[in-house]
Amino acid sequence: MRNLLKLNSLFILAIMLILSACSKKERSATTGWQYNDADWGGFEKTDYEGQVTGPNLVLVEGGTFTMGLTDQDVMFEWNAVPRRVTVGSFYMDETEVSNIDYREYLYWLKRVFGESYPEVYLNALPDTLVWREELAYNEPLVETYFRYPSYDNYPVVGVNWLQANDYAKWRTDRVNEMILIERGILNPNPEQKDEDNFNTEAYLAGQYQGSVRKNMKDIRTGGERPVRFEDGIMLPEYRLPTEAEWEYAAVGLRGNMVSEKDERISDRRIYPWNGNTVRYQKRDKYQGKILANFKRGKGDYMGMAGNLNDAAPFPGPVRQYFPNDYGLYNMAGNVNEWTMDLYRPMTSVTIRDVEQQDLNPFRGNKFKTKVLDEDGKPVEKDSLGRLRYRYVEDDEVATRENYKVGQPYNYLDGDKQSEAFYDYGKHTLISDKARVIKGGSWADRAYWLSPGARRFRDEDKAYRDLGFRCAMTRTGGPTGNEDAAGITFKTKQNKVKRRYK
Repeated sequence: MRNLLKLNSLFILAIMLILSACSKKERSATTGWQYNDADWGGFEKTDYEGQVTGPNLVLVEGGTFTMGLTDQDVMFEWNAVPRRVTVGSFYMDETEVSNIDYREYLYWLKRVFGESYPEVYLNALPDTLVWREELAYNEPLVETYFRYPSYDNYPVVGVNWLQANDYAKWRTDRVNEMILIERGILNPNPEQKDEDNFNTEAYLAGQYQGSVRKNMKDIRTGGERPVRFEDGIMLPEYRLPTEAEWEYAAVGLRGNMVSEKDERISDRRIYPWNGNTVRYQKRDKYQGKILANFKRGKGDYMGMAGNLNDAAPFPGPVRQYFPNDYGLYNMAGNVNEWTMDLYRPMTSVTIRDVEQQDLNPFRGNKFKTKVLDEDGKPVEKDSLGRLRYRYVEDDEVATRENYKVGQPYNYLDGDKQSEAFYDYGKHTLISDKARVIKGGSWADRAYWLSPGARRFRDEDKAYRDLGFRCAMTRTGGPTGNEDAAGITFKTKQNKVKRRYK
């Protein structure tokens, strides 16, 4: 009997200790006040589980690498001189954006804005006339390449840089809306029209409510509230990758680490794979296969019938050929890809004792700020449901020390301080519309497949050999997390066979 009473006492004591531990709330390390308790003011601290991986994205763990050409500069342009930089961790699309992806975007634009603002849909249409050629019969591709289902999983082309940026913004909103739906906060709402559509920034600013299913619990009031930015639920924006990010992801040197315990790289790379050839070198059934879709020589776009080398006279499927060591497809060949960067030829020089940035280098900033009312809140959203922004003027940053220019497009290369300018149309084709493209395409020779090679195209023009993929900034730690917050996006990524699988 005594033993039974003793066991009961121990059991009750254990229950009390557990309840005591459960009721003990986390406190501020600097004030001692309890978090997430209305009796202590209701300040909330999120039990953050990490940034979820958005649809079709792959985490690219950052690091240092030598940016620039690793092969001979046969063009003698000296515009990709090697230099060491560091790139922070980020996410990159596993594939180029495909025709079916872009048609989904157009469908949404037409459904939401088609009646009141048809120009929004029309301005987003790809230029299918890029396939026309005076001395070639490509006319069938004008009608079929973008819309016919045979080309659903082929990269979208005929999209200019401005259109690609608009697509990335739209994708941000659709993914964040889906996150809120998956969490049971919003109901699906296919009846959105005009300004009454889900926009991430408008939602966070309280200018869009949507079809609410169940909002977050408001600890301070005991009621409900919408999701806040501080909750860490919604993702950062999809965007184009910077030139440095694109090149770092394409090289994929992680696969050449000698071991996981040191920082040594066994070999540099000319292409996104090892070796100095564009053919598969391992001794197996794939030996000798072409590793990318490119123009092998004059008049040779796909090889000979019966033994085609890349099996694609034009762009091929977005998951064709082997991915690189980050799991990214077609980082060489298939289509060139837009990057965010404004093109300037001098990438590694020092001007007036000011060195180029070696951490997340990027040229093309145009700093913006929200348009605020007299109470410091964002003014009413525009007719398309987006918050209003304006560009920062130089006189607004005159007293700052970290930056002095509101729109540093030409900073130290084309401005008065550098005593240089780009006289477009007379001495150069470089202008403030020139954007860096990378990767080479189905119409290019192997030289342009090197991640370090760089060219430019005007941002408002479209081409048949130029597409894009999106990137996203990694917040917090650089190494990532798996299945954060229990959100798993199911995509088509494993449903399309590779050519050499």
